[in-house]
Amino acid sequence: MGLTYIDGVARGPAGTRPVRFLVLADGSTIARDVSESHVALAHGDGHTPVILGEPGDEALLGVVTLEILGLVLHPFDRTLQPARMLLA
Repeated sequence: MGLTYIDGVARGPAGTRPVRFLVLADGSTIARDVSESHVALAHGDGHTPVILGEPGDEALLGVVTLEILGLVLHPFDRTLQPARMLLA
């Protein structure tokens, strides 16, 4: 269960722009713009893709951002902790 996305292109009088169609956990589909952002947390910082929300959307720190920053969410106390990184 989670988020699934499909890349697309919106065409209109202003030209074309990339749009991402997102399928939410409840099965509904929404369209949102995607950008890149610099994120800085106490544990580190880095660039990550972001889905640009609209008024009423919930803020979410996703697993891609956590992986880029080398963090994991501790499931019991809900804190961010450094990930155990393995080189193979």
